[in-house]
Amino acid sequence: MKLPKIRELLEAVKAFTHKPYTSKFPFQPHEPYPSFRGQPEYNVDKCLGCLTCEEICPAEAIAHQDNTNGSAPKRVMIHYTDTCIFCGCCEEACIADHEGIKLSNKWELAFFEREKAFETIEKDLQLCEICGSVIACKDHLKWIAEKVGELSFSSPTLYQFRFKSLGVVDDNIVSAVKDYGRSDRVKILCARCRRETTLTTA
Repeated sequence: MKLPKIRELLEAVKAFTHKPYTSKFPFQPHEPYPSFRGQPEYNVDKCLGCLTCEEICPAEAIAHQDNTNGSAPKRVMIHYTDTCIFCGCCEEACIADHEGIKLSNKWELAFFEREKAFETIEKDLQLCEICGSVIACKDHLKWIAEKVGELSFSSPTLYQFRFKSLGVVDDNIVSAVKDYGRSDRVKILCARCRRETTLTTA
């Protein structure tokens, strides 16, 4: 057996006389660096439900479910924390000024049941007033209307939604007979119904 080198002896002495390089976790909470990329988290007040984060996620760790049954249709945004790679692409691509979903400093993410490794938020959906198909989340339509400003008056869907959110028009304007008539032109419609009403009334 070879005798220890002088360098190894010096390191052993330093280990007894100096503080350790690592933190004192778990006896004290560990504070990560400010630039640490931890688990992304949704901000329910800022998220628009636009699905940009889902489209951009390279790990396919973001998904959604549209629940259109009932009087209050919802879109459930789902972030799977077990497959997320914390790359930050979702935050970078977020159209809501990068505030809808952001990287946090959470790093202690161990869990025992993988089926519970996800987080969700709910957003209100806007449905087509003729066929009932999903148009977009209400927050997303509001964001678009505010972005384009007065140009939103070129889209009946946008300005009717904006008027409804301001309480200017009655919500109950869906006709009993959906004949794609002239009255249907001033409703919140999906692209297909908008096209059909345009061709019918032209």
